[in-house]
Formats: sequence, C-alpha cells, structure tokens
Amino acid sequence: MNMKKKDPESTEMTFFEHIDALRPHLVRGVMAIGVIGLVAFFCKSFIIDTVLFGPQSPDFPTNRMLTWVGAQWAHMAEWLNSVLGTSFDTDPETFRIANDRFSIINTSLSGQFNLHMKISLLTGLAMAMPYTLWEFWHFVRPALTPKEIQGTHLFVFWVSLCFFGGLLFGYFVMAPLSINFFANYQASEFITNMFDISDYLTTVIIVSIACAFMFELPLLIYFLTRMGLVSAGFLRKYRRHAFVILLVVAAIITPPDIFSLILVILPLYGLYELSIKLAERTERKHAAEEEQTTEMTETTE
Repeated sequence: MNMKKKDPESTEMTFFEHIDALRPHLVRGVMAIGVIGLVAFFCKSFIIDTVLFGPQSPDFPTNRMLTWVGAQWAHMAEWLNSVLGTSFDTDPETFRIANDRFSIINTSLSGQFNLHMKISLLTGLAMAMPYTLWEFWHFVRPALTPKEIQGTHLFVFWVSLCFFGGLLFGYFVMAPLSINFFANYQASEFITNMFDISDYLTTVIIVSIACAFMFELPLLIYFLTRMGLVSAGFLRKYRRHAFVILLVVAAIITPPDIFSLILVILPLYGLYELSIKLAERTERKHAAEEEQTTEMTETTE
C-alpha cells in the first residue's frame, strides 16, 4: 500500500500528530485528577463527615439562617393572626432542618466503600478542573493567533470562577433547601424517614453540580456571540421566553415550594441579564475591531 509522504515544508499536523501532541496534556490532566482523588480518599472524614453531611446539620450556616428566618416569621405570623384574624403557622421551627426526623442508612454490603471511591473520584474531577482546562488551553494555543490568545488568556479563570461559584451556590443554598424540604415533609406521622446514604449524597452532589454548570451560562452566551450564533438583540427579544425556560429549570432542580423557587430563579435570571450585557459588549468590541481593520485596509490601498 502506497502512503503519501508529508511535505517537509508543511506546518499542518496530521490527525495522529494531533493525538500525539494531546497525549501529554491528557496524561498530566488524568494524573492531577488521580492525585487529588487519592488525597480526597485519605481525607474521608473531612470530605464526607464535614462537607457532604454539612447541609443536614443544624449548625450549617444556611440552616442557622433558616432558623432565624423561622423565628422572624413566627413573630410576624403572630402579629398578623392577632391583627387580621388570619391563621398562619406560628411555629418558629417551620424552616429549621429536621435532622432529628430522619436517619441515614446503608443498605448495600459494599455500599460505603463504593460511595467512598465515587466521592474521591468526583472530588478529583471537580478540584482538578482548572488545571485540566489549563492543559487543554495550552494544547490549542499553538493554533491560535496572537489576537485570539490575548482574548482567551483568561478563559480558564472565568470558566473556573463560574463553575465554583455555581458549585458553592448549589452547596450552600440548594442542597440545604432540598434536604430541609424532604426531611420535613410527612405524608403520615406513622412513617419514619430512613434515607439511603446514596440517595442523600446523590442529592447533594447532583444539585451542586447542576448549579455549577448553570452558572456557565454567561460564558456560553459570550462564546456564542463571538461566533455570531446569538446577539444581544436576540436575547432581549426572547427575554420572556428565556424566563419561562429558566423557571421550568428552577422548578425541576428545586424542592416544590415557592420559597426555594424564588431563591433559585433570581440568580438564574440575573445570569441571563448578565449574558445580555456581555453580548452587547462583545458586539461593540467586534464592531470596533472590524472598523479598525477597514480603516487599515483603506490606508494601505
């Protein structure tokens, strides 16, 4: 079989040469995930007991805030009931997390070990994400122009900032609200809540990661605007439609109560408005660059 020889003067890389160039970046990224995952494996007491079980503790910052809100609501409800003759619930522990109403159990022989391994891996993936993105950016950097490099040199920083910002929002806001709702909900007083450990931790992890990816919305809009796929005018025109979509998403990932829904839809819609501002700024910058290029071309001619 005849094979076409590569032109020695050509700088274009073949598919397999790209794979060879990508391999060391992938190896370093996987090693970072493995090292952090190994550290997380030996720090199980902090990660599992302190971090993952934190949202169900009454001493968790969010739960302390909910306790304070419950006390204030009790005073307000008493005043409304006495003045207006209403029948609002005056229990000061309405919003308190009821960790004394449920217990967490393991129902599988290898459940705790498998859970420990899964948590270590997810911790490695999350914490090593900035370094992995940095390796990916260094892989594609040789193919970028100096102008493109200047425009993307903060790519890793902004993606990581949005990701961890959303992760913290999900962990400190969404996870406690979800646990609080399901722990307090009772179809009958004869039913005792005994949550499986995998269900509990899956709720905490999935809710946190879902918020982390949703907080990437402004960056997604920014790059779509750079590629010309969306515009600020398009986003403004379909603002109401976007609000309905975000409302549906918030209703899916939140417990079925109006308080949690409002608490989530507000930052989501704020991110959408921020995306419009970013799209406007990107369009103005792109228009200025085109105008500058046109002036340079006319000057050259």
